[in-house]
Amino acid sequence: MELIESLKLALAGTGFTFLCTALGAAMVFLFRGEIRPGLQRIFLGFAAGVMIAASVWSLLVPSIDMAKADGGTGLLPAAGGFVIGGLFLLALDRVLPHLHAGSEEAEGLPSSWKRTTMLVLAVTLHNIPEGMAVGLAFAMASQSNANSLAGAVALAIGMGLQNFPEGAAISLPLKKEGFSNTKSFIYGSLSGIVEPIAGIITVMIAAGVQSILPWILSFAAGAMIYVVVEELIPEAHLGEHSNIGTLSVMFGFLVMMTLDVALG
Repeated sequence: MELIESLKLALAGTGFTFLCTALGAAMVFLFRGEIRPGLQRIFLGFAAGVMIAASVWSLLVPSIDMAKADGGTGLLPAAGGFVIGGLFLLALDRVLPHLHAGSEEAEGLPSSWKRTTMLVLAVTLHNIPEGMAVGLAFAMASQSNANSLAGAVALAIGMGLQNFPEGAAISLPLKKEGFSNTKSFIYGSLSGIVEPIAGIITVMIAAGVQSILPWILSFAAGAMIYVVVEELIPEAHLGEHSNIGTLSVMFGFLVMMTLDVALG
């Protein structure tokens, strides 16, 4: 019964973040062209700041506290899971063919896949650790107190805020590739469907082996930090020094930290 409740809450939380991605993708019906470079830097920087803060307050700190409460040291699961999460995303980045908006050269293994498919997969990679984090937060809240639920809501809001521009960042380039507004919206929305999937799978794994929960939390943190450092921060600066990108990272961090402290 507890698992059912955990899955329901995890689905609700990740469903909200998926909805934010879909709402962002719907911007294709309102804008004719692509997002301006300056605005893109702001969005990417904000997303990076949110993910860094979420990795610390919503994942690593709970991982350490949980490990200590079980009578162990908080360092091993926090550091071990963090490293494994980063390596997992590194492996996906090297293997899965994907293409970032504004780039002509695909990453990952050589593939004959269409550019549009690889554009969607680039954002999908970002959403895997986000879905894991939100799903776990709500699953833990179902077994804890109101403060834990408030913290999970704060995490979902933070992730939703940065998912909105992500949805637009995939649907608008697809429109430029020649897709209709409707198809661009559908594909942009589908880039976020991995969040509920990743969240549900992670909750089911954690429910089966409760002792590895601190490791899974830090795993999600490591995966998110990999995405931030490998993709978001460099793209927020677009090959040049950018005060806008830097300030956006700091603002995103501040927003997520404030949400977590105020609600959690």
